Amino acid sequence: MSNFVDYVKIHCKSGHGGAGSAHLRREKYIPKGGPDGGDGGRGGHIIMRGNAHEWTLLPLRYTRHVKAPRGQNGAKNQLTGAYGEDVYINVPIGTIAKNEEGEIIGEIMEDGQEIIIMHGGKGGLGNEHFKSSTNQTPRYAQPGLPGEEGYVTFELKILADVGLIGFPNAGKSTLLAAVSAAKPKIADYAFTTLTPNLGIVEYRNYKSFVMADIPGIIEGAAEGKGLGHRFLRHIERNSILLFLIPADSESHYEEFKILEHELRKYNPELLDKQFVVGVSKSDLLDAELKSEISKEFPMENPPLFISGVTQEGLMELKDVIWKKLHG
Repeated sequence: MSNFVDYVKIHCKSGHGGAGSAHLRREKYIPKGGPDGGDGGRGGHIIMRGNAHEWTLLPLRYTRHVKAPRGQNGAKNQLTGAYGEDVYINVPIGTIAKNEEGEIIGEIMEDGQEIIIMHGGKGGLGNEHFKSSTNQTPRYAQPGLPGEEGYVTFELKILADVGLIGFPNAGKSTLLAAVSAAKPKIADYAFTTLTPNLGIVEYRNYKSFVMADIPGIIEGAAEGKGLGHRFLRHIERNSILLFLIPADSESHYEEFKILEHELRKYNPELLDKQFVVGVSKSDLLDAELKSEISKEFPMENPPLFISGVTQEGLMELKDVIWKKLHG
């Protein structure tokens, strides 16, 4: 998942509608044939479609323009022009499309769901529609209406059961690598993962759940400092939040409160989610230190001590998460 792409901007243009026909019947044995011009066809739509087999917006990374064909013109004998072919943009579930003003056009919630993000222009009416008792042979028809055009932004919010929340270097990547087959980049210094990593965590009896390593929060993320907003939105989709505090933190509870504060500033509803607190890198701690850290947290559920390196506490963590997911 190192090539995770969660934000793509594409110029879209739906098809123009075809023009109506102004044809008059001219047949040998019908001297006053009258109007028989057909309607123009609708222009092609631009449609966003959910695809459960897509996990990222990577396939769209190099798509700069998407254009749908125009509708065909109407013809004689009241023949309607063919519709312009619709163009589909396949996106992962959890993708939101926004217009140039930042307004949400639609959100894909399930596989196969389709949302028209730009409507094709309506075809013009043929002259057959304009005949009347006072105008038996109208010699005019409507032109087709133009399609829509503009930039559309596609944003992906990760659909994961568990979202890992923590400052850079909290051990999120190490934990994800330890409990799943994900292979995130891991470094021994404070840096921020720039792309969310997803991992399928195997549980007892062939069960599993999805864990997402959300890029590291820095203080001020809710104000958009750094890449804060772009990544905080991923957390909105997680069922459970796993706050990860490193064992070598100067104040474990204080670090937890800072993370909680950033989430509250961004969206207070995030704190209504169930959460678990884990102290990572706990192979650095002895029993006495673990006891002291536990006392820092005035909570019903004390923190779990885990280590991605020694595997300590990982099954207990999975048990707690599974119970919260399916309790």
